[in-house]
Amino acid sequence: MTSPTPPAGPDSSAAPDSSAAPTPAPGTVPRGGGLSRRLVLLLAVTCAVAVGNLYFPQAIGPLIAAGLDVPADAAALVVTATQIGYTAGMVLLVPLGDRIRHRSLLVVLLALTGLALLGAGCASALPSLVAASALVGLTTVAAQIIGPLVAGLVAPDRRGAVLGTLLSGSTAGMLLARTFSGTLGEWLGWRAPYLVASAVALVLAAVMAYAVPVTTPAADRRPYATFLAEPLRLLRTEPELRRSCLNQAAVFGGFSAAWTSLALLLTGPVYGLGAEAVGLLALVGGVTLLCTPFAGRLVDRHGPGPVNLVSLLAVPVSAAVLAAGGLGGPVGLVALTAGTLLLDVAMQCGMVANQSRVYALRPEARSRLNTAYMTCAYLGGTAGSWLGVRACTAIGWTAVCALIAGLAAVALARHLTR
Repeated sequence: MTSPTPPAGPDSSAAPDSSAAPTPAPGTVPRGGGLSRRLVLLLAVTCAVAVGNLYFPQAIGPLIAAGLDVPADAAALVVTATQIGYTAGMVLLVPLGDRIRHRSLLVVLLALTGLALLGAGCASALPSLVAASALVGLTTVAAQIIGPLVAGLVAPDRRGAVLGTLLSGSTAGMLLARTFSGTLGEWLGWRAPYLVASAVALVLAAVMAYAVPVTTPAADRRPYATFLAEPLRLLRTEPELRRSCLNQAAVFGGFSAAWTSLALLLTGPVYGLGAEAVGLLALVGGVTLLCTPFAGRLVDRHGPGPVNLVSLLAVPVSAAVLAAGGLGGPVGLVALTAGTLLLDVAMQCGMVANQSRVYALRPEARSRLNTAYMTCAYLGGTAGSWLGVRACTAIGWTAVCALIAGLAAVALARHLTR
């Protein structure tokens, strides 16, 4: 592999000179200087399964309501409980990757996820299904454990490319989960997706027990509560972490605002389409499966800064294209397709760059850094969804596009004036 040229400035830590042998992270023990392609593919599949567990219940809500004889809005609690559980898992479990062997943590989490999915599939009433769904969300954080694991096992000049592959797996899980559960649920009932997902998670737990290299976490015997407070301290002390958090929170906020409001636009008087039109448009995001590994290779070669810059510049451009979607008709649909595609690519490529920068800061604290980073990103996405819906209902689609561009402008100003 050609040695990458490290960029000048703070980003140089993420793209070090590969002429020197990579220094193993305190929390990991690389084997043979990196990961095999087979193991990277297996870990990407595991990311897809873990992330998919968050999204597949969204497609079978009506089937759950009919099967348990409850109102549709009550069945929606299943999705809410899963999301709340996932947020708790990010805060309570992901930091443990810095003090527990990654392989052991992955096996336990996947096994618990499989058992929680089994419990959900066997639930006889809505309360038990909601409780099981919260446990599914709490434990299906394997993707957030795998990222720091891989960052320590792979050589620095390959880190971006491998992280891009893992992100492709997560994106595939997000895109395909709804199709998988909706199709299987229609054939065999709402319990079938849970039972199949349970079997897959348990099989992956068994495979992880043998496939993942053994790592040695850094010695840290501080109380658990003190340990969990570390992400906040890292946010205070690491300016590059704050920079990455702002970048991703702003872009993911615009991304969430767009997709939350898009359903209102497509089903409203401008287009008058059904909800399935949103799902079809979301499939366009599958192109990012090819873009993120390429973005990772660019990060390895030039550092995360230039990739971040291009991604942030692409977001206002996507907002301008999306604004034409408010015109309606075939021209509007083409604009919405092109704009959402550009926005998806910008968000995912920026994610690769930001994660590469974050994982290069403190090798012994990658899981805690990831907790701080992902929590900020999801908070940004939540705020973006809330603001987007209100902007769309109060003013219209143009206001949503202005919000997307404004959020990107904030991150871009921080990027250019640091």
